[in-house]
Amino acid sequence: MAHWRAVSLPGPKLPREFYTHPSVVTVARRLLGQLLVVPTRSGRVSGIIVETEAYRGPEDRASHAWGGRRTLRTETMYARGGTAYVYFVYGMYFQFNVVTGAADVPHAVLVRALEPVEGLALMRRRRGGGTLRGLTSGPGKLCVALGIDRRFDRADLLGDRIWIEARPPVPARAIAAGPRVGIDYAEMWADRPWRFWLRDSPFVSGPRAGVTRAGGGRSGGGPT
Repeated sequence: MAHWRAVSLPGPKLPREFYTHPSVVTVARRLLGQLLVVPTRSGRVSGIIVETEAYRGPEDRASHAWGGRRTLRTETMYARGGTAYVYFVYGMYFQFNVVTGAADVPHAVLVRALEPVEGLALMRRRRGGGTLRGLTSGPGKLCVALGIDRRFDRADLLGDRIWIEARPPVPARAIAAGPRVGIDYAEMWADRPWRFWLRDSPFVSGPRAGVTRAGGGRSGGGPT
């Protein structure tokens, strides 16, 4: 059917120019509705991206690259757009990010939640069971379900290990925006409405209250 929610498998990979757009905030919005894919020996595991957060280093205090910080972990953020940035947090979880923009500009989008599409049985085994709604409704959960770990760090998203397939763009009316999760330390950057999600998706990870429409205007409306 001719609808942005329709999934026809497989689809074309997002091109390099999608990722090298100079605005990480724009890329974070445009990633909604696209399909994240990880191939396995037993078939594809995938999900529609339903929630993202933009991080705009070096000026963004919530970014790992704030102030131009470059470490073994953050060096991936300085790669060219279309590179996977995967890191370990809380001593428990991996989180998957999409590097955007030009090389040496540390912009990245955290993928916070997916709607499961392919490989549901494998996702459930990896997650130890649970409901469909809970399989990938958080950045740590989705990495477990899709088998994403540090081995995927610096992977080319136009390669054959992990990629994002193009789907029709999501209309602005279907997108909500609000502050990013868990960054109270970021001072003036904490309130930037750089978290985006599909307004009606039951697979979104966390809070929906006090949000704005991605195209402007107020509306009503977690972690790993």
